Amino acid sequence: MKLLNRQQIETIARFKSGKYLTTSFFLNTDKSHMMKKEILVSAKNLLTNGRVKLDGLDLDKDKKTSLSRDLDMIQDYFGQNMTDNSNGLAVFSCQGEKFWQDVHLPHPPRNRILFDLNPYIRPLSQILGRYHRICVFLIGRREAKWYNIHMGEITPLDSLTSDVPPKIKEGGFEGTEAKRIERHIEAHLHEHFKTASQRTFDLFKKDAFDWLFLGCEDSYHTNLELYLHRYLLDRLKGRIKARPSDTLDKILKEAVELEETLNVTAEQDWVKRYVAELEKGGLAVSGIKDTLRALNRLEVQTLLVTHNFLAAGKICPRCHFLYIDESVCPSCQKQTNPVPDVVDEGIEAAFKEHAEVKHVSPPSRLDHYGKIGALLRFKV
Repeated sequence: MKLLNRQQIETIARFKSGKYLTTSFFLNTDKSHMMKKEILVSAKNLLTNGRVKLDGLDLDKDKKTSLSRDLDMIQDYFGQNMTDNSNGLAVFSCQGEKFWQDVHLPHPPRNRILFDLNPYIRPLSQILGRYHRICVFLIGRREAKWYNIHMGEITPLDSLTSDVPPKIKEGGFEGTEAKRIERHIEAHLHEHFKTASQRTFDLFKKDAFDWLFLGCEDSYHTNLELYLHRYLLDRLKGRIKARPSDTLDKILKEAVELEETLNVTAEQDWVKRYVAELEKGGLAVSGIKDTLRALNRLEVQTLLVTHNFLAAGKICPRCHFLYIDESVCPSCQKQTNPVPDVVDEGIEAAFKEHAEVKHVSPPSRLDHYGKIGALLRFKV
């Protein structure tokens, strides 16, 4: 399946086996930079490394058998599914529990294979955070078109053609007659704007989008905003130069460039908001220990994590609380289990509690506060 939304990640994150480990496999399959043969070689090498790693693990026979079957299944999968045009692939498998999920990614991940108690969802969260559901609304004098853009793909949504009379040629009419005709034309033009704006709101009600991008002449912009519903104005994030007659490639290129610019700005804004809340002693925590404590208490509203920040830690097998170095869970006195990346476990916990997760590109001010922190719903 294609990675499309947060619900898919939440579904994968909810999988747990009380007995077996889960294999998480990530591969860059971007054919614009690699030949198919190179991708297959990368997959083979990754699986070979996985088998070497498996041989060195101190596990009982059933667990090793399950992981070995995971690797066999992934190898067989590559023999049948290399025609897809996605830029990346993630596979989550636990054959001891008959669990399998393959996810085709719009952005290439770093090649890796992991054996852990839970699926390693962090790369999915990072990729999902790069993309928004965007409606591109392009309008000209007589024509309007709408497109959906998500994860680097563009899909036509709707189109509209209105009967707006042409402009008066200079010198064609004089005096009051010219003014009357201009008013008549202007009324048609405003009706066109009104109809197109209502159509945009209808599209939003049908399939709510995150952002709205507008493409129109500068002289139309102010009048158009008068007709846009306030829900649409809240989502209007910027303008592009594309017009209804432009090609899909041109429209997509402009929209993706604007999305990337907005993502950088949004990251900076989140960090500013977080630092301001933290420095005034408000609803915010910093550093891995305090952030994990807030996650354990279900206090987190928004988790902020620096890209590629990793930390080994511990998890309680009974209550699933997360720690850095506690060998015994302070809550239930159960012995904790080591995890290679407690940050990923924290991201998983945040998803399960429907908290937002924001991945921040370094360098940023978040680096000065332990590379991880959270804005809180409340403090206990």
